Amino acid sequence: MTIDLENICKSYGDLKVLDNFNLEIENDHSYVITGESGKGKTTLIRILLGLEQPDSGKVHLMGDYKYAYLNAGVVFQEDRLCENFSAVQNVVMVNKNNSVKVAEEELKKLLPEDSIYKPVRELSGGMKRRVAIVRACSIPSDMLIMDEPFTGLDAATRQKAIDYIREKQGRNPLFITAHDAEGFDFCREVKL
Repeated sequence: MTIDLENICKSYGDLKVLDNFNLEIENDHSYVITGESGKGKTTLIRILLGLEQPDSGKVHLMGDYKYAYLNAGVVFQEDRLCENFSAVQNVVMVNKNNSVKVAEEELKKLLPEDSIYKPVRELSGGMKRRVAIVRACSIPSDMLIMDEPFTGLDAATRQKAIDYIREKQGRNPLFITAHDAEGFDFCREVKL
């Protein structure tokens, strides 16, 4: 599968955030989109997911592609978790094939065991991010898309989360946004 972002332009009033942006996203590759706040990283993700339309340009889904839309496991900037549900329930709910046992095993790779059955609202911000990462990686998808997924994580936890994501990525593309490329030496850097 290849996804081709062709001449993507997007403005909000007088503020142009994307100006003829081009990128070919291929299987077996990881990409980190870098830039300061307001440079269009989140907008680019929203366009890629079809949640927002570009002013001009086109997203082409090419190759052996079975849908008219992108099927992706996504970590948004906001965690978008069900706050009253446990971490296990949040993971089980996104895939009818996820068993409680599998969800427990996956969550324990990134979280302390005593936290996985607490309501998510009781977890720290960094723990919520890890639940969001496990949940995104539990969705059968053609691509992983993560908008600043490591916010609130210390260096050791961040590395553990990166290792987990790369293991779950398989041959699918990985698309991450970040302010800079530090720690993303496994990715192709694209600056906005």
